Amino acid sequence: MTDAIRVSGLTKRYGATLAVDDIAFTAPRGTTIGLLGGNGAGKTTTIAMLMGLLIPTTGSIAVLGHDMAHDRFAALARMNFSSPYVALPARLSVAENLRVYGHLYGVPQIGRRIAELAEQLDLGDLLARPAGQLSAGQKTRVALAKSLINRPELLLLDEPTASLDPDTGDMVRSWLERYRTDSGCTILLASHNMAEVERLCSDVLMMKQGRIVDRGSPADLISRYGRDDLEQVFLDIARNRREGAK
Repeated sequence: MTDAIRVSGLTKRYGATLAVDDIAFTAPRGTTIGLLGGNGAGKTTTIAMLMGLLIPTTGSIAVLGHDMAHDRFAALARMNFSSPYVALPARLSVAENLRVYGHLYGVPQIGRRIAELAEQLDLGDLLARPAGQLSAGQKTRVALAKSLINRPELLLLDEPTASLDPDTGDMVRSWLERYRTDSGCTILLASHNMAEVERLCSDVLMMKQGRIVDRGSPADLISRYGRDDLEQVFLDIARNRREGAK
């Protein structure tokens, strides 16, 4: 199985601040990888570099076989990103927003694609509403629809179920699982919902102060730290406790 993401020696400095410190990892195609860490751990900076929004200080990134330093546009057409914290144009309706992004990606039969996503993510009643008038949970679902408009082969998700009620959150997780299974998409998931990570992710990267400090499947990490769940492992790493680790 080839890798959807291959990162080596990746570093990002802002003056004297080292935001990402010499990290390396791979994400095999068709898997869901968790990217975990507290605020300021370097997750957002890492994702921004994967998307080509930030240029690394040093290191290399290959996405879907393309070197992001020299051929990022070929990769960008095959990937997408979702975050409830990145606002869509507020005055455009949900349908208009999705249509704009669909055209940017060259999506054929964009009206049909919007209708499909509206049905799958329960957006039918929202399509005519301005994006700026949506609730936080509604904005999260619309952001996810935007990220799926081009049927991406690589999906970068930042808190994909933030602000969703438990029922809708479960629906979105189930949909993501089906999408990955049906399409072979690779998902990189940054989340503070540890139960979500345990459910969706086959492998987890634990970041702290810009470095990857541990890696493994959720079950392996829980066993290695002698804990009951991934949230307890997260707290151990955040608080420099490893008394349960082998």
